[in-house]
Parts: sequence; structure tokens; C-alpha cells
Amino acid sequence: MEIAKKDLGLRCFKRVPVQILSTATKQKRLDRARALLRRLSVARCKRVFFTDEKAFYLDAPISTQNNRVWAANRKAEVSAERLLAPRAKFSQHVMVSAGVSYGGKSRLHFVSDQTKINAQHYTDNLLPPLVDDCQNLLQDDFVFQQDGAPAHTARQAQDWLMNNTPDFISKDEWPPNSPDLNPLDYCVWGLMLAAYQKHVPKPKTKAELKTLLKTIWANLSQDSIDKAILGFRKRLRACVKADGGHFEHVL
Repeated sequence: MEIAKKDLGLRCFKRVPVQILSTATKQKRLDRARALLRRLSVARCKRVFFTDEKAFYLDAPISTQNNRVWAANRKAEVSAERLLAPRAKFSQHVMVSAGVSYGGKSRLHFVSDQTKINAQHYTDNLLPPLVDDCQNLLQDDFVFQQDGAPAHTARQAQDWLMNNTPDFISKDEWPPNSPDLNPLDYCVWGLMLAAYQKHVPKPKTKAELKTLLKTIWANLSQDSIDKAILGFRKRLRACVKADGGHFEHVL
């Protein structure tokens, strides 16, 4: 470490896991990012309502790099209770659906237990409250955004949005495999997870987890959300510059 840092003057960077992008996917990302840049001006981006779903687990992910145990003894002499972090094979979780826009955010909507988010469930149970929240925030002048999940791109969901929103980004307009372009993915969910990991004590039941998530959601910094949304066009430009490839490592 001393040789790398002091003698060689090297710097250390974390490797970031990313999705594999095929040539065809890169081309679609490039074409659609260009089209969105033309369609969404800075002012119009402030009228976009970004949405997504996210699972939060009772057993929060453990960082093996940062979660360390300090002890004066040898490792073999440290108790198992301190060294081991038990985690259930199938940890209980809750699925949430939400949306954010410049200047406001939706309510936090919970998906019913054991429910598969297919087109029918999405159209009947998630889209109506999300659009209702959006209208309360932005009245009748907004652009509804969703990613390329199968339930979102299904004809039933696309037709519902066509009939119930003033404008939306259709399935052929949003770049595929692009969590790096959705403020919820590249900012908001991370803020929530960081707040959850800091919370002590941790919830022990799904009911407690839901209550905590509601509190965290209510206390999220709107300034941070607004900055993330204002960075949307910057990310579109970065996607174009990378020819549809990965770009977060250079931001």
C-alpha cells in the first residue's frame, strides 16, 4: 500500500458493477438518448415525473470492505458473534413504487406481499396512484417516465398511459438497460439505502420496515432530488459521448 501510494503515486478506485451491453443495446441507447435530448429541454425536464420500483430487505446488504471488526487478539480468538453476519437465504423484503420530479415527490406505494408485478397489476394498482400523485405535483402538464420492465412496456400499460396522461415516454423512446439515466436509480434509492443502513435499531418485521421506509422517504432532501433531475440531460449527453456505452465512471 505504501509503495503504491507513496513511491509510485498511484490512486485507488473502486470497480463498479455494470450491466453487459450488447452492440445493439448500445445503438438503441445512443439513438434514444439523442432523441430525448432533442425532446426534453432543461425546462421540460423539470416537468418529467420519473418512476421506478425497488425492493428493500430486512437484512440490509453488508459491505465486506467497510464492515470491519477491530480486535487486539488473533482472528481465531475473536468470537463468532462478532465476526459472522448471519443473513437468511431468502431475506424478507418489501417492494415499493414511487416517483420523483423537480420540486416534489410522490407518496411511497407498497406492493402487496406475494404479488407479481405483471401488466394487469401494474395498470390496476400502481399506475393510477402514481399518476394521481403526479397530477397533484405538476397538475396537467407533465411527462410520465418509466423504464423498460415487461409490465411497463406491455400494450395494456402503454394504452393506459396514452389515455390517462398528457404525455409520457413510450417503450420505444426510453433507452434500454439504463438505470444510469433514471434519477431514482442513480440517486434516490441510494439515498434511501444509505439512511436505512445508518438507522439503529434495524426493523425486525415487514411492518416495522414499511414504517421506517415511509419516514426515510418523507425526510429525503428535495434539493438532492432536484440536483439529480437537473443532471439528467448531462447524463444523456454522456451516454451519447460514450456511443451508448457505460459513462458513469467518467462523471
